[in-house]
Formats: sequence, structure tokens, C-alpha cells
Amino acid sequence: MVAVLGPGIGAVVVYLFLRMLVWSKPDARSLASHGLWVGIIGWMASSLQGAMNAGILPGNTTVPAAQATPEQIGTALAWPILACLAIHALGQSSYPAAKGQRRFTERPGWEFLPRRLAWTTTSIFAFTAVVLAWVATLPGHTPVAPSATPPQSQDVDTGYYGQGQDGRIPGWELAAWLGGALLVLAAGTLLLLWLIGRRRQLEALDADDDRTLRGIAANRLLRTVATIAAGLATIAGNFAAQPETGSAWQSSWFNALGVVNMAVLLVMLLWPVPRLPSLCTAGQSTSVWAIRAHPGTHGAARLTISIGVALGMLGRLAAAVGFVAMYALTQPQNSWVAPLALGLVAAFLLATIWGGDILIGRNYGTLEAPVRWPLRPVSRGLSYFALASALLFVASLTFVVAIHAGQPFAAATWPAAVTGTLLVAAAGAVAILAARRRRGVPEDDGDTGLDAALRAISMYRIIRTLSAYCLGQSALLLMTSGDAWYRLFVPATGIYPLAPSPAVTLGMVLAAIAVITAVTPVRGLIQAIPRPRHATSVMANPPRQSKLDP
Repeated sequence: MVAVLGPGIGAVVVYLFLRMLVWSKPDARSLASHGLWVGIIGWMASSLQGAMNAGILPGNTTVPAAQATPEQIGTALAWPILACLAIHALGQSSYPAAKGQRRFTERPGWEFLPRRLAWTTTSIFAFTAVVLAWVATLPGHTPVAPSATPPQSQDVDTGYYGQGQDGRIPGWELAAWLGGALLVLAAGTLLLLWLIGRRRQLEALDADDDRTLRGIAANRLLRTVATIAAGLATIAGNFAAQPETGSAWQSSWFNALGVVNMAVLLVMLLWPVPRLPSLCTAGQSTSVWAIRAHPGTHGAARLTISIGVALGMLGRLAAAVGFVAMYALTQPQNSWVAPLALGLVAAFLLATIWGGDILIGRNYGTLEAPVRWPLRPVSRGLSYFALASALLFVASLTFVVAIHAGQPFAAATWPAAVTGTLLVAAAGAVAILAARRRRGVPEDDGDTGLDAALRAISMYRIIRTLSAYCLGQSALLLMTSGDAWYRLFVPATGIYPLAPSPAVTLGMVLAAIAVITAVTPVRGLIQAIPRPRHATSVMANPPRQSKLDP
């Protein structure tokens, strides 16, 4: 139960994040952005670095041991592979539900499959299988414990006997585990390709765009699993390169298959991704910068875009401040710096949004213009994601306060987090009131829905900032919790866990999701801003009323 708690929470957060991307405006651009984030998160989860020394038996028992027992090897291999496959499955399940009954009528999973990439991935899988077959023939080596005196005379190379000599398990044992992982990866990939082919056609896309979107999903999936397969071969190569114990043993070696893995990683990173035909036709004519530069764009819309640029610049400044605050994590007496700094940065960003709404009201609003509030100021996906982020923060704060009660380190951390949260909550409330109650922007026939669209953009930025803050503060609380997890879930007698606690690992995952949330653009809502007829005709978009207008 405990082992799946963190991944389960992470899966829920990832699902809500992906839903947030397509619930607000499920058009071609938001669906393309959704596919991009599925690929990024899946790639982040696919790292096999934790299993790189699988099968190695350490000679020095005082250092952290590599994965050598069946339970250790299975766990180290299972989590990255299952996490990657699960994220791509979440990507397929987080699309907007189709109201119609249409399904893709062509052969599922193969007609839209990128042929060259599929053959390349198959070749990498076959290469890994050949490597594993070779590794299965290699013998094991018995580790040698450290010794204060060499067993031979001083003029003979003792092979670092004073440090101990690492051994390894029999090759067939590691090959069996790696082969099983490769089979699971292959089966999961085929199942996901089948799911991609069987998915209902999205009503927001035409047939060509929908077919291309399936190809994009297959492209990102195959590139990721190809790197995982190459990583399994690298683990086998590291095992095979391990020197035999004895007088000729060396403490360093070269893993030639690691070079192959780097080449595969580079090729897959640079492999081109298809673009939706509708986006290729539109080109850059509807980009945010094109909208801002066009003379037909309303001044309030231009100011809204400029506010987004200012938020990006402040975000970069916040990143620099974050690096400084990270130093405080290594100093227990300064542990209050990071939570409070995060709160100040979030409050500053919210104050910027508030100031932007005040400027829009003063420069372009009038007392006579009605206040037009959008029917749905925040999409359902973003609302659920923000609620989940807030609940995660409450749970993390409760965990830290309860476990570390009375300890000086926590006593300096959680009060700062609470102080920063109160500051952010006040700034968020002021920003929401400003977006709700600022002066209305006058509209004519070509700008119908402009005021509601601008308010929706402000609300998106506010809720996005609050969500990122809750996730980031949760990450800080968990990463500074030390061994609190093992006080709540006490290990078996005689076992001392050397790896970071699950709370620290979960904090790292939440920190990555917080960064992704903070940089998620508002491009889709900006492109929904209505523009006059002459402006939209030049920019290759038909004039239409904003869907955000009541």
C-alpha cells in the first residue's frame, strides 16, 4: 500500500494536468501541446539511472549496495518502464470524451504508424535482445572484501585489495530480469499502439488532423521506448564490462554499450515530430506575437500579451532566486528561506497580474461599459488540478507538522511555509477581485466578447500560479522532511534504508510538475480573443464571437 501511494498520487496529478491542457479549449493547438507534454513527462519518467549497477555485488559492504537481489532488480527496472507506459496511457485517456460514436475505421495501430521510426525501434529492441543473450553466457564473480594487507608481495599489482573488489551475479540471472523487462516494454508498446488506433476520433479535429495526431502519439511513444530498450542494453554492458576479481582487477572500466545508448538518445531526441496539417496551413499567422503586432488588435489585448511577457521575465528572475534559496536547504538554521522565498515570488507574480488588470481598466475601461464575466472563468480541468494541488499541499503540511513536532528543523520550515501561503492567498484574492471588478472594456461589433476573454486570461494566470505554488511548496516540505517517512513507516528490524525516503522522491516529482505548471502558456485563450473583421481576414482566421463571451 505504501509503495504505490506516491506513484498513485503522481498519476492523479499528471492526469489532471493533461486534462487541464485540453479541457479549456480542445482545438488543434491545445491538442498538439497536450501531446508534447505527454512526451516530456514520459521521457522524464523513463530514466533507468537507478538500475545502472544492477547485478553488481559490492566488495565493500559499508557503501550503498547495488541492485543484486531479485526484489531490488525487479523494483529498479519496473518503476521507470511502468511509469513511462502509464503516462502514455494517461495521455490517451485524457483527451476530451467524444460525443459521437465514430471510431477510426482503418487498421488500428498500423496505418498511421511512422514506418522508419517503427523499424528503427524494432532494430534497437532486437539489438538489446542479442546483447542480453550474450550476457546470459557470462559467469558470476565473487566479491572480495577490503583487506588491510595485500595477499601478495608489494611489488605485485594487488588490484586495490584495500578497497575491496566488486563482483557480480551470474549473467543468466541478470539477463532473465532484463529480458523480462524488455518483453514487458514491448508488450506495453504494442498495447498502447492498439489503444492509439482504437481511440475515438476527436470532434475538434478533422480526419487528417486526427490521423496525424495518432501518428504524433506513436512517434513520441516509440522514441521513448527505444531509449529505454537501449538503456537496458547499457545496463547489460556495464555488467559485462565488470572486471574479474583477482590480481588483475581494476576499479574502473569502460562500457562500450553506453556509447551506443548515447547515440540512440541523441537520434531519438532529434527525430522530427509531425505537425498537424491545420497548423501547417495556418503557419505563424495566428501566433501570439503576430496577434500583438497586428494593427487591428485591440490595445487591451496587446497589454494582456505584454503582461504575459513580464510574467515570463519575472519567472526567470524567480529561477535565479530559487538557486540561491536551494543553498538554504543545506543549512538547517536557514531552512525557512526557501518556503518564504517561494511565497514571495508567487505573491509578486500575482501582484503583477493584479497590476495588469488595473492598467487595463484604467487605460481601456470605462464606467459605462458593462462588466462581462465569462460563463466559465476557469476550465474544469484547471479547477480540478488546482483543487488537487491544494489538497496535496494540505496533506504535505499535515505530514511535516505531525511527524516533526517539536524538532527545531521542522519548526523553522513549516511556519515559513504557512506564512508564505497566507501571503500568496491574500495576493491571489486581491488579483481575483481585480479581474472580477475592474472596469469593463467597451466593445463594438468586431470585438464582441473581448472583455470576457481578457478576464478569463487573467483568471487562468491566477489559478495557474496558485496551483504551481501549492505544488512547489509541497515539494519543499517533502524534500526537507529528512527521514520522517521512516518514522511513520518503520523498516524491518536490522534494515537501514540507504536510498532517499519516498517522501523526498515524491517531492522531487512534485517540484518538476510545479515547474511545468508554472510555464504552461495561455496561448490558446489569447488566440481566442476576438478581433475586428479586417484583422481576422488578414490573419487567416474567420471572424467569430469568443466562446468565453456570455
